[in-house]
Amino acid sequence: MADAVWARLRQWARSIKRDVIALYVAARDPRTPVIAKVVAGLVAAYALSPIDLIPDFIPVLGQVDDLIIVPLGIIAVVRLIPAPLMAEFRAQANEIAERPSSRTAALAIAAIWVIAALLVFWWIYSRLM
Repeated sequence: MADAVWARLRQWARSIKRDVIALYVAARDPRTPVIAKVVAGLVAAYALSPIDLIPDFIPVLGQVDDLIIVPLGIIAVVRLIPAPLMAEFRAQANEIAERPSSRTAALAIAAIWVIAALLVFWWIYSRLM
């Protein structure tokens, strides 16, 4: 029983990951309705961003916001995009997910966030001193 539940949760997590990538593809496709593009872009940006509404280090609440906001956003966008088009985006997302990832790009993005945080810290520090 427990193994079936864990397998179902793993499958759900994979589908969420695939749909986030599909939303990214949808946000960039000219056939996607404008409102769906906007919502898809926001949901994908939120899901892929290291910055959350509620930080993950806050016990329970930090993880719950990801478990509620991202799936609800995905559901909203999927309803805004015609079904055949969404099926095409999911197929493209599966292809993208199978490609190797770039550690260099991940490090570059992390470096940009660290530099931005340091600049904000320096600006605040210079104003206070």
